[in-house]
Amino acid sequence: MEAAAGSRIVSQINFNQNSSSFRESKSMSTLFNASKISVRSNSNNKTKSIARGLSLSCSAQKDFVGRTFASTGVCNYPSGAVESFSHTAEEKIGVILLNLGGPDTLQDVQPFLFNLFADPDIIRLPRMFRFLQRPLAQLISTLRAPKSKEGYAAIGGGSPLRKITNEQANAIKLALEAKEVTASVYVAMRYWHPFTEEAVHQIKRDGITRLVVLPLYPQYSISTTGSSINVLRDMFRSDAHLSKLPVAIIQSWYQRQGYINSMADLIEKELETLPTPQETMIFFSAHGVPVSYVENAGDPYRDQMEDCIFLIMQELKSRGVNNDHTLAYQSRVGPVQWLKPYTDEVLVELGRQGVKSLLAVPVSFVSEHIETLEEIDMEYRELALESGIVNWGRVPALNCTSSFIADMADAVIEALPSALAIYNPSDATTSEETDNDLLGYVIKIFFGSIVAFFLLLSLKAASALRKYVV
Repeated sequence: MEAAAGSRIVSQINFNQNSSSFRESKSMSTLFNASKISVRSNSNNKTKSIARGLSLSCSAQKDFVGRTFASTGVCNYPSGAVESFSHTAEEKIGVILLNLGGPDTLQDVQPFLFNLFADPDIIRLPRMFRFLQRPLAQLISTLRAPKSKEGYAAIGGGSPLRKITNEQANAIKLALEAKEVTASVYVAMRYWHPFTEEAVHQIKRDGITRLVVLPLYPQYSISTTGSSINVLRDMFRSDAHLSKLPVAIIQSWYQRQGYINSMADLIEKELETLPTPQETMIFFSAHGVPVSYVENAGDPYRDQMEDCIFLIMQELKSRGVNNDHTLAYQSRVGPVQWLKPYTDEVLVELGRQGVKSLLAVPVSFVSEHIETLEEIDMEYRELALESGIVNWGRVPALNCTSSFIADMADAVIEALPSALAIYNPSDATTSEETDNDLLGYVIKIFFGSIVAFFLLLSLKAASALRKYVV
């Protein structure tokens, strides 16, 4: 895998089931500092301060919960693995595409949201309160469902993610066949059908002998790729056959040159549709995560996102595109602090600063779904125009762009030699499952029951209130 010229990223990964540490050393010529919103000007290498400004910064260490093998963009194959692997007629290769999932109909919205918020990688409760995960998820999903239904209704009554991901799976299968690799490609959604569990059961039934896990998230986050990998790890851990299956997991791939080129192609093409291409600001909007994920849990998402923007802009600069650009984070929910700057606040500030032409680039997403079709295309577009921006454009998601699909097929082929058993019983740890402190247990149950009571009471009150309001 390659990175853009001038910024080669070399990753060395150390995964250990007992330590849950993820260490990544990087060499970067430019640093991001997320304390400001800023606009980068490629033409004169200066940073124009806008409200809270954004400059480039990365931290060297990350934490990762779980044990996997493969890469964060650069495959690190075990010694001799490349030479020893050969695709034979008996080999049955599988590729599993990981994605979020989305409700197919408006009736699916509330149960989809329940599945989302019931995930301990989304709402990270202290260990003594984890039994409250489902009551809390029920409360939040019930309260949020009406507004979410409005959003899905605005884009046709459901999410297009399943359809697009199926199309991507078929396209990757054909691209692999064109490269003389026969593989079955499976779709595994985390929070709606087809669930990850469904895909894994089909993989087992099909007798797959070597598996590549390909998340459809360019950047790694514990709340996206990490959550899906945890499900896979738990399923493989409990199955004698699956625990021995050679698996290669591609942790992230945002720095692949094929992906960078595909994004640059779309941006360059969309710029030309605007009245003043050279004066248009390139506005990268990424899905946010709570700050605590990064600062407390060691999520590498922010650093990888900022690296990604740097690489895309380097590629555009090499093509003579020297537009100013900035990065902001969208889709925050709840009272906790999320990664800043926030997309809505930046749009308002850009309008105040006199920006008239803006090209929005959804950089976390490779498929169209509610965050692009409703949040960006409707909510943020309206906000931008109200704030004084005259010309608005939006780069489409990659979907089945041929160069992107070809690069994903290459990523699969490159990862195959690194496939190893995902779980080794000798690495098992029981520290999370054992608690012999009787007094501590009693205290947890006592206080946990009190919290559970108030949560359930709040849920009933909220439901009753909604009936009266409606």
